[in-house]
Amino acid sequence: MANGYFERARTLLKSSPLVDGHNDLPWALRMVPGVDTSRSDGFGVDLTQPQPSFHTDLGRLRAGGVGMQFWSVYVPCRLTGDSAVTAVVQQCELVHTLAGKYPEHLQIVSTAAEARAAFAAGRIASMLGAEGGHSINSSLGVLRALYRLGVRYMTLTHNENVPWADSATDEPAVGGLTDFGREVVAEMNSLGMLVDLSHVAATTMRDALDASRAPVIFSHSSCRAVTDHPRNVPDDVLTRLAGNGGVCMVTFVPYFVSDSLVEWDKAIQDAMTAAGKDHRDVAERHRFQTGWSGPPQPPVGIAEVVAHVEHAREVAGVDHIGLGGDYDGVGFLPTGLEDVSGYPALFAALLERGWSEEDCAKLAGENVLRALAAAEEVAAAS
Repeated sequence: MANGYFERARTLLKSSPLVDGHNDLPWALRMVPGVDTSRSDGFGVDLTQPQPSFHTDLGRLRAGGVGMQFWSVYVPCRLTGDSAVTAVVQQCELVHTLAGKYPEHLQIVSTAAEARAAFAAGRIASMLGAEGGHSINSSLGVLRALYRLGVRYMTLTHNENVPWADSATDEPAVGGLTDFGREVVAEMNSLGMLVDLSHVAATTMRDALDASRAPVIFSHSSCRAVTDHPRNVPDDVLTRLAGNGGVCMVTFVPYFVSDSLVEWDKAIQDAMTAAGKDHRDVAERHRFQTGWSGPPQPPVGIAEVVAHVEHAREVAGVDHIGLGGDYDGVGFLPTGLEDVSGYPALFAALLERGWSEEDCAKLAGENVLRALAAAEEVAAAS
């Protein structure tokens, strides 16, 4: 790749905010042995220093040109009921603690306008995204409380169904959204919280698009027509984003962008099922995969991600695409995008393929900031 494209990409990201839709560093910190996330001083991990155990630290966020980060306040599906509510509140507090420790780098923001102002001031605008509707324990009151804590999107499900919505990776139970699921969407619209359709079944995607008065997002999903994985978005749903004003934030998760990895992953899932293990449990899957004696992992690189970005642009339109890397939420990333510093390489590849700087800016963050502002307008009119 010609160095000129890389420098153009770096320059672009200095003037156009790159909004990443999903980063799991908060949970990754929580899982490190010896790290006490209940401490109010930043847990004993210095993110101003290189952190090779993570995909994310402040230096690499800066090198990657990240201008706004949706920090995932993820709760695993094994936590249910009040335990899930407790965990998601703790995760919210963790993100606020991080921002408080590094105020010269991170700034909690509540609106699209505040995000732009933080970016202009040289800080990484920080919003929270709740991954998994089980974290509200079927309570609209908890949903409202999360909004007060800074959550600006909620992923309706994670890897398992919730009582009111079907997940992409569970057996269908309610056929999309229940009446209460539609109440959840309506309440999110009234709050100005984006409805995130990553992780949900295609039936849930369609029901949510029918129900939502505001733009929806996919915080970290790719295209099912390119890679046939249930976590990806079908073309009929991508086509509807233009009418809704929503944004599909293409993810880098290798299992979602590479056909060869889908086949390899299916072999792991079959082996786990045969061993009586639940492949939907992220921690259990990582443990199983580490000791698995199956075939070697196929390679995946930037080209596979580019294929998904370009398909999403073709089907949804250039005004309805974005990026959600899922850093620190998966074990590995494509070659060239191994950590959060890799974004300029992706934009350099797109520029080399003839993308205009205007279209790259839309992909980087303009589209999702526009969708967020539109959701705020719907809430204000509610």
